[in-house]
Amino acid sequence: MAVHDTEENKRTELTDRTLECLLETVNLSRHRIFIIDNDSCKASKDVIQYHMEMVNKRTAKLSGRNLLITSDRNLGTAKAINHALRYRQHGELVIKMDNDVIIHKDGWVDEMEDVMRRMPQIGILGLKRPDLQESTYAIQLDYRSKLLEVPHEPGQRWRVVEECKHVMGTCTMINPALLDKIGYFYQMEGLYGFDDSLLCVRSQVAGFINCFLHGIDIDHIDPGNTAYSDWKNKHAGDMLVEYARTETAYRNGTKDIYYGGE
Repeated sequence: MAVHDTEENKRTELTDRTLECLLETVNLSRHRIFIIDNDSCKASKDVIQYHMEMVNKRTAKLSGRNLLITSDRNLGTAKAINHALRYRQHGELVIKMDNDVIIHKDGWVDEMEDVMRRMPQIGILGLKRPDLQESTYAIQLDYRSKLLEVPHEPGQRWRVVEECKHVMGTCTMINPALLDKIGYFYQMEGLYGFDDSLLCVRSQVAGFINCFLHGIDIDHIDPGNTAYSDWKNKHAGDMLVEYARTETAYRNGTKDIYYGGE
């Protein structure tokens, strides 16, 4: 999780609620947490420190599993996440999560992990926000999806995933086999914009499918309508042409899908 909270963008409460949610819903004896602090304000640094102390207390017998990485500047989301990816172990599933989401189900990481193990052809498995357009009956082909039954053996839970072109990066699990093929997140010029979308493109080019996992409700808790959110939207809009050019280059093979990171 990359965090860039400032006194101006007033996201400290969002980070607090998100981390509290993780403490309540994730089995910390099985999963570890990496937070990359992109030069956040003191209030958020205090919130992050508090929650990391709670995490470490609960996993005292597993010292060194969780990590807080700090930066003295805002690296941008993709570059920040890349710092954490360098610590992944061989075959380890990775979740990239935003700091403004609430997940309404205990054990959701284990469910995602179960699906990923049963469907190794999935490159990116996301949790679906209620405001997204992807559906089986979407008129626009970019948002048209299809439902797939996850293979199961007697005694295993029934699972359903929704295959689609683009998985919104609010909370996504990434197949380690995909990361072995494509490397790290690619960040275009600028701090924000389309790194999740480009990851989905690279996943498809690498021969994987992208899916949402049904049955786990999440909410995006950033209300928007702030100067910061308006800036991010404008910043992304300014990069649309570069995104389209980069996507085309990935798909026609003129740009290597493997990226070594920075």
